[in-house]
Amino acid sequence: MTFALDRRTLLALGAGGVLAPFLALGDAAAQQAGDHIANATRAGFGDIPDFQVGGAEQIAMLLYPGFTALDLVGPHYMFACMMGATVHLVTTERSLRPVASDLGLAIAPTTTMRRCPRVLDILFVPGGTFGTIDAMKNGAAIDFVRDRASQSRHVTSVCTGSLILGKAGLLAGKRATSHWMTRDVLAEFGAIPVNERVVTDGNVTTGAGVSAGLDFGLALLAALRGDNYARAIQLQAEYAPAPPFNAGSTTTAPDVVTNAMRNLFTPFAAAAREAARSS
Repeated sequence: MTFALDRRTLLALGAGGVLAPFLALGDAAAQQAGDHIANATRAGFGDIPDFQVGGAEQIAMLLYPGFTALDLVGPHYMFACMMGATVHLVTTERSLRPVASDLGLAIAPTTTMRRCPRVLDILFVPGGTFGTIDAMKNGAAIDFVRDRASQSRHVTSVCTGSLILGKAGLLAGKRATSHWMTRDVLAEFGAIPVNERVVTDGNVTTGAGVSAGLDFGLALLAALRGDNYARAIQLQAEYAPAPPFNAGSTTTAPDVVTNAMRNLFTPFAAAAREAARSS
């Protein structure tokens, strides 16, 4: 293993922000912390089978106005925890101003569509509601997704982000999933809707609604770095879900809750279907 212990690499090695306090102390403390992590990695993980420590993956994650933040943040955590990987937060807008999510949380992009690398290991598209509908109608954004997908090892989405993949013509004949409210809309693109948390068909991987992005992210980690790397990051994140209610799907939520939510999202589902059918 080779570790170039500059400050940027230390940030990558300190996945999840572990090194932030050390970096604040200056270069000497950062170097010491980096040496410790490098030595601990060699000693602790060197004998674990199926564990690829380093890589140089190029990952592009699309930001468009009105995206759902958790669709992006969960997978981003997983991707950014790959030592050596570079994550590009790509805005659909002209400037690098923060892009507001559907609930107002703004994320600062790192690059534009024009400047994003063409050859990628992962192209990722988050979902949303009416912001996603607008993105489906954004010709430049759809052209970007289609172009980068042609040069990507993994073409991916979470939640209604799969509608954007479909609009770009990337789901024809593919098994795919989406948020439960729009899963059936995928058939409009020639896809085969599947009721699963994470669905992989060829080089296309789609995740179901919002929280499925965590499962999705671990699946991509395993595909790129091996199962034990994914297990290590799952442990780091302490991802051991034990929700207080068993209402995370239409098959387990009470009918009164499911029906109320279905009625709430009916206008969006209709708009998504219309956008899918429009040329």
